[in-house]
Amino acid sequence: MEGKEEDVKLGANKFSERQPIGTSAQTDKDYKEPPPAPLFESGEIKSWSFWRAGIAEFVATFLFLYITVLTVMGVNRAPSKCASVGIQGIAWAFGGMIFALVYCTAGISGGHINPAVTFGLFLARKLSLTRAIFYIVMQCLGAICGAGVVKGFQPSRYEVLGGGANVVNHGYTKGDGLGAEIVGTFVLVYTVFSATDAKRNARDSHVPILAPLPIGFAVFLVHLATIPITGTGINPARSLGAAIIYNRDHAWDDHVSKHY
Repeated sequence: MEGKEEDVKLGANKFSERQPIGTSAQTDKDYKEPPPAPLFESGEIKSWSFWRAGIAEFVATFLFLYITVLTVMGVNRAPSKCASVGIQGIAWAFGGMIFALVYCTAGISGGHINPAVTFGLFLARKLSLTRAIFYIVMQCLGAICGAGVVKGFQPSRYEVLGGGANVVNHGYTKGDGLGAEIVGTFVLVYTVFSATDAKRNARDSHVPILAPLPIGFAVFLVHLATIPITGTGINPARSLGAAIIYNRDHAWDDHVSKHY
């Protein structure tokens, strides 16, 4: 009987599960919930990493606005959509820049590049109020500077071509624009939370490396869906920067209705 019991044990363990499930999946690398970030953390203001992260957010948002506003203006300048990259090209510019910039800045600031993302992470207690406010300020300043540099290069064309400012297009109401922006922003923030989930990082070592890809792809898809409605303003800093530099009443009216 003892020999048979050994055979049964050997047979049961001979072909182990390729993907452990349940309690068998628990290892020493299991995720442990970190404590929530404090509301105010005065000590971090004195650290270089805090200021470096803010600079990274500024530079990333600056580059984001510079490339994307130029792309939008290039499409508006073309005599027809077929003579330019079109809506698909604009969507790729936004999604591709987010992919590249999140990859570059994730290890420095977390790669937010969007006040909506920063605010969502603050609500989840992933960062302090001090850092959240600093990030949002730097993102908005970077966006303003990025759009300003584009206008500085070609001021006359900037005014004629709309400056990349978000407006509700003809045939849609402000309610339509608001609804599209709410859903689009949810898709983006939901993807960010899923792609950067520390529980997944603990299980799958490849997740942190691939995180910028789904985030950039989500931005691409949302732009495909909402460019015909509002031009896509799921990034408040992007919309604010373009609106400040373009500075036309209709852009401000639609900006307020979408974001506030």
